[in-house]
Amino acid sequence: MENNGIRIIGLDPGLRRLGWGIIDMHGARLNWVAHGVILPDDKADLSVRLLYLFEELEKVIVEHRPHEAAIEETFVNMNPSSTLKLGHARAAAMLAPARAGLSVAEYAALDIKKSVVGAGRADKDQILFMVKRLLPRAATAENGLTADMADALACAITHAHKRKMKALAKRTAA
Repeated sequence: MENNGIRIIGLDPGLRRLGWGIIDMHGARLNWVAHGVILPDDKADLSVRLLYLFEELEKVIVEHRPHEAAIEETFVNMNPSSTLKLGHARAAAMLAPARAGLSVAEYAALDIKKSVVGAGRADKDQILFMVKRLLPRAATAENGLTADMADALACAITHAHKRKMKALAKRTAA
């Protein structure tokens, strides 16, 4: 990777499926690097599942060496127990990059959808379609591209867009 490039890992946290996606940002260009999903044993105790998510994500970070991380914020649903468990999975996912010394940006699902699709009410199929358009190499990757992986890549894309906007705002202010 060029000296001025930034590698970003995006995370779509879940207790059953933790999607991850990595992109390189070189100026205005975004390039797909890798993506995947971490699948803990559904029958394992909660603590064992959380540890598995954390350890497997640490391996991804060591392998791909991102500079920054972005994660989707937890949404509150009708079931408080499910929301709490998702929060646990999200915490495990946030700790892995934090432990590696990466900053971890957080984005609401609405912001991610607006950034990638242009509409805050976009569905998973629309996100998947746009990620394939924005990162064509991801669509042809050997391991395919599922909704969880596309959501993670969309989070990374959102972070890249927000980084560019912040940099532009700083230059304009100066």
